[in-house]
Amino acid sequence: MSLPLYLDYGATTPLDPAVAEAMAPWGVAGFGNPHSAHAWGYRARAAVEAARAEVAGLINAAPETIAFTSGATESNNWALKGLLTAPGQSRRRIVTLATEHSSVLETADYLASIGALLTIVPVRGDGLVDQGDLARALGEDVAIVSVMAVNNEIGVAQDLAAIGRLAHGVGAVFHVDAAQGFGKLPIDVEAAGIDLMSITAHKCHGPKGVGALYRRPFTRITPLLHGGGQEDGRSGTLPTALIAGLGTAARIAGERMADDHAHALALRDALLAGLSVPHRVNGCLDRRWPGNLSLSFPGVAVPLIQRLPGLAISAGSACAAVTGRASHVLTALGLSEAEAKASLRLGFGRFTTLAEIHAAAAQINAVVAAHLAEFA
Repeated sequence: MSLPLYLDYGATTPLDPAVAEAMAPWGVAGFGNPHSAHAWGYRARAAVEAARAEVAGLINAAPETIAFTSGATESNNWALKGLLTAPGQSRRRIVTLATEHSSVLETADYLASIGALLTIVPVRGDGLVDQGDLARALGEDVAIVSVMAVNNEIGVAQDLAAIGRLAHGVGAVFHVDAAQGFGKLPIDVEAAGIDLMSITAHKCHGPKGVGALYRRPFTRITPLLHGGGQEDGRSGTLPTALIAGLGTAARIAGERMADDHAHALALRDALLAGLSVPHRVNGCLDRRWPGNLSLSFPGVAVPLIQRLPGLAISAGSACAAVTGRASHVLTALGLSEAEAKASLRLGFGRFTTLAEIHAAAAQINAVVAAHLAEFA
């Protein structure tokens, strides 16, 4: 049985062969603990520090501001919980958007259950936050403003610099979940005024199980994990091979960013041009990462995923697929639960071919047309 066409880059991206090659020396032969004070440890530590410099360089940060984690979920938890529980933290309010990833929304809900205050700002129908709505939600009690750089379900890219100015205007810390933006779009932590930023490797052709948290100097957060205190308070032995993979993925992303963007844009335009059935793009078409395309189909209110076995795609996030719930992102845009479940999210990029895009459009056309004819 052949595998379906892989168009689910929003869930995870294929590992770049060059990344796999960079990881290989740190498995069997380079197994040393990077925290050990001997030659084996020193070699592993050098690989970790080289990767740290690559990650930092991609976002215009100093290497010492990067702490490695297991991924964006841990980084998001650490940013929010660490800030709200930091010694001397008197502010209690978290401000975030209705379309944020569950690792931010669930963390914020947890903190609210133990005494924090939570304000969730709605977004417009195009998925972008209205700056006026956000400004009205801010006040002197706000500890942190947490906003995703690129939405994982609809691909829209928020105006980080404008949001950073609003957050700093009331003295709040600005946190960015950059899981879907790191390595795809230029992110400059200095220019955007970002104080905390969550990063993951597997959304930019790196390995699963590794990420990072950028922390601006003097931004105080408490550790989530206690122990040896290896990563500026984040305890645990570092996975050298995974970190080397993240560093290489960051380097390649920086080198290929313009080409990857142009390729994804061409694929997106070809897909939209190839659709002959009525469809609607969910989220702003202009301000987004072009390799993420969420589509709904007027007149279709049944889950289309089940009728497209030849395509590896999703209706929303991979997390939502586990629960079977309608996407909270799509309902925040105004879609009904049925419309959200019938929507399709197609993710593509570096290794996707034009032939695959044409094949996907043909399959979607056939399935949607058949459904509309059946219920005409």
